[in-house]
Amino acid sequence: MIIRRTVMARGGAAAAVAAVLALTAAGCGGSSDSGKGTPKPPAQSEGTSAKPSVSGGEQSAAPAAVIATLKGQEGMLLEITAAQRDPGGFLTVNGHLKNSGSQSYKDTVAWRGIELKGTGESVAGATLVDKVGKKRYYVLRDTESRCLCTTGVSGVDAGQTVPFFAQFPAPPPSTTEVEFNLPTFASATIKISG
Repeated sequence: MIIRRTVMARGGAAAAVAAVLALTAAGCGGSSDSGKGTPKPPAQSEGTSAKPSVSGGEQSAAPAAVIATLKGQEGMLLEITAAQRDPGGFLTVNGHLKNSGSQSYKDTVAWRGIELKGTGESVAGATLVDKVGKKRYYVLRDTESRCLCTTGVSGVDAGQTVPFFAQFPAPPPSTTEVEFNLPTFASATIKISG
């Protein structure tokens, strides 16, 4: 009984806070021309995005240092800027895909890897190999089999740069280097930070 009341009280408090925030947002959403015209829609919050954003850190004044460059077909490059061990037991690889060729690159099907539900246009085929531990790591997937990686890449235009990320289970703390692979690209050894 006590637990049920506590949960109900917390749920009620959360509903009250949500109602206050909604009213506050509604009060701030009108136009500034003395009430004339229709109210402006509230701006979409960055927190509503379902996919992690990799471009946020790359928009700083100085671009991140490239720790490895993988060469692919027809002038495609994958420049890796970080392989960061996260506190939750994950390893996130960040970087960008870059088309240094003179024509649009459309052969992205191989980047998907093993076809699972929800994979679609993605870089889910990326893998990490721990040569010392003799283990291969695949891109993590959520409960609906969608990859925790860059999605929606059906092509890369000439001169275009596309943000890249892929999240893997973290190798043991004793592993400081892994080999990174993405189909159609040469492999590269990258150092793990964190």
